[in-house]
Amino acid sequence: MKIAVAGATGRVGRHVVDVLSEAGHDVVPMSRTTGVDIITGEGLAAALAGVECVVDAATGPSPEERAATEFFTTATRNLQEYGARAGVQRIVVVSIIGLERLPRVGYTAAKLAHEEAMLAGPIPVRILRAAQFHEFVAQLVDWGRQGDVAYVPVMRTQLVAARTVAEAAGELATAAEAAPLTEVAGPREENLVDMATLLVARRQDGLKVEGVRDPANPDSEPQANGALLPGAGARLAGPTFEQWLAG
Repeated sequence: MKIAVAGATGRVGRHVVDVLSEAGHDVVPMSRTTGVDIITGEGLAAALAGVECVVDAATGPSPEERAATEFFTTATRNLQEYGARAGVQRIVVVSIIGLERLPRVGYTAAKLAHEEAMLAGPIPVRILRAAQFHEFVAQLVDWGRQGDVAYVPVMRTQLVAARTVAEAAGELATAAEAAPLTEVAGPREENLVDMATLLVARRQDGLKVEGVRDPANPDSEPQANGALLPGAGARLAGPTFEQWLAG
């Protein structure tokens, strides 16, 4: 099967390319480094020639609501329009668990706009909503570092490996039939502050981790109360964050 991957050099996209290639599929990596720009449309028609499915794992350069929304809706319009002309049969969109339980502001609003734009297009869409990636922990520790303390959001989550998300995306891309919305998460609920503490201990850099709730962040309370946890029918798969660190 010929499958194109948008965001092919990104955190999930590069794993999607590997997963599909290892399974013997004809994979077309799409990113600016491969000469394909899903925003300007450069190289997109050629990349989608003969493609049966597109996996959209692309992310924009900014988390700010307006910029992110513009990125996602523009990319969606191009993937749908160029894809329809090329005969693409379906698109798999990588998204985020819990969007509907968070205030519709910021990046949440952008991702919801992404999903809605995709669903409004001519090509059938399968949405894969994922929990926070294992790599997300280090990112938050680094963002919240002030001197010898890392301030990390209080968050209930079910951290998942990016490779695990890619495997789920690969299955949705190649399955003849699938649900229109699928969730994928790690094998168990985790406390983000505890996972950050594990990471810092493994780094041995002397940081202290403290959990914080930012009253100015509308996502703070929902995140602390479990809005980002998967539903009952989610696909759960390892490794756990601790196993991933050890690996």
